Amino acid sequence: MKLGPKAAAAAIVLSASLALTACGGGGAGAGSGSTAGSKTVTALTLGTLRDLTSWDPAQAHVGHALQPYQAAYDSLILREPDGKLSPMLATAWKYNDTNTKLTVDLRTDVTFSDGAKFDATAAKANMDHFKKANGPQMGQLASVSDVAVVDADTIDINLSSPEPALEYFLSQAAGLMGSPAALGTDAIKTVPVGSGPYVMDKAASVKDSQSVFTAREGYWNKDLQKFKKLTLKILLDPTARTNALVSGQIDATLLDPKNGKQAEGAKMKLETNQVDWSGLLLLDRDGTKNPALANLKVRQAINHAFDRKTILDQVMLGQGTPTTQPFGKDSGAWSEELENYYSYDPEKAKQLLKESGFEGKVSFEVPTLPGAETLISVLKQQLADVGITLNPGAAITNTFTSDVAAQKYPALFFNLFQGQPTVAIDQIVSTKALYNPFKTTTPELEAKIAAVRTGGADAGKLAQEVNKYVVEQAWFAPLFRVNQMYYHNDKVNVTPQVQQAVPSIYNYSPAK
Repeated sequence: MKLGPKAAAAAIVLSASLALTACGGGGAGAGSGSTAGSKTVTALTLGTLRDLTSWDPAQAHVGHALQPYQAAYDSLILREPDGKLSPMLATAWKYNDTNTKLTVDLRTDVTFSDGAKFDATAAKANMDHFKKANGPQMGQLASVSDVAVVDADTIDINLSSPEPALEYFLSQAAGLMGSPAALGTDAIKTVPVGSGPYVMDKAASVKDSQSVFTAREGYWNKDLQKFKKLTLKILLDPTARTNALVSGQIDATLLDPKNGKQAEGAKMKLETNQVDWSGLLLLDRDGTKNPALANLKVRQAINHAFDRKTILDQVMLGQGTPTTQPFGKDSGAWSEELENYYSYDPEKAKQLLKESGFEGKVSFEVPTLPGAETLISVLKQQLADVGITLNPGAAITNTFTSDVAAQKYPALFFNLFQGQPTVAIDQIVSTKALYNPFKTTTPELEAKIAAVRTGGADAGKLAQEVNKYVVEQAWFAPLFRVNQMYYHNDKVNVTPQVQQAVPSIYNYSPAK
């Protein structure tokens, strides 16, 4: 199906918020300190999408929202660009025979920016704080029953049940380490206190404009500290980010297909990978608030209503891959047979609606994802073609996470990270998942999830059964996996980070 000419013309303005999930003031431009005519760079300036609400490490998020925290905080485990887990503040770690205790050996030569020493007591304080602070990723330590100090440089992380993703979580928000004296204080909300490669220049930093960091003297790992100065410019608008990149105000940033054309015209370099899937989450599968969504045939009809290839080509300029499954290729749960499980078939959608008994009665609202208004209008059009009414609601706000948890939305359009099996399951499928707020489950599904959690090296293959279940049951209506389009100038080298829209802070270096 071709989109209408008006929709197709408007579609190209879709912003980079779909590729995920005001220009900063003052100071020298990107690469300040460079020698004229040289590519030698002493400063790195990145265009980021939003400021942080708190620098408390327990409030850290994942993906592109994790990158700023990495400037000030080390994590226990380092996640390499290809996803391999390597030592950082933890030098080694090992499970017991039942995978219910992870013993972690720690570095002994690290201090925080306030002078406090990093040790086992500090590590325990951070993990205890993380569990209590009600941060957006608090679920990462949901299986941790307690953290015990064995000696000055060793902790035991005791689990109530095996958590295959724990080591991964310790490379993410749950592994960030802040000074125990600062944790939970008002001060750390605005100025981070960590052991990381950079310290915030408070005088040069401006809320919602830019965060400026300088290289920390005496940092223990110079290989991860590649610049003397780091500036994160908050540029919400993709056009502003593009102009800043092309004009040399920033060195690198995330763009969308439309603005990427301008960046390419200015000889900027593109790094791309697929991280998120975009589509509808049909959350109210038990019909708690919307009885029609409890009917499997209704959910299947919604899936058959979308011409994914045309939507991708005309709205995202072809930057992605059509899909009908929520698990990505890097997760191990991806399956070729599920890639086009729901074909574009309006007549089949109409027939399913007729069989469901809800013909002419299906209507649901989704909040508007900022920057995705045009895409949502296209979805509304294609659903209307089969007799389903989609009502775009108010824009997603800062209360979005709590609104989802409170079952405010029976359905929503969103972009979601495609992580390793248990990470993805605990994000969108399990009863503790944020994006399963109505706690939908069945004994059959619980058995499949349990098999993944205890599957060890076979977890990815076993997760294919979870993937197949939620696809057949039409829990979601995925549209496509999005190409993350990360552009940079020739002053810096950038290595993409697997399963992450923007690189980790360690993945940048001055160009030779």
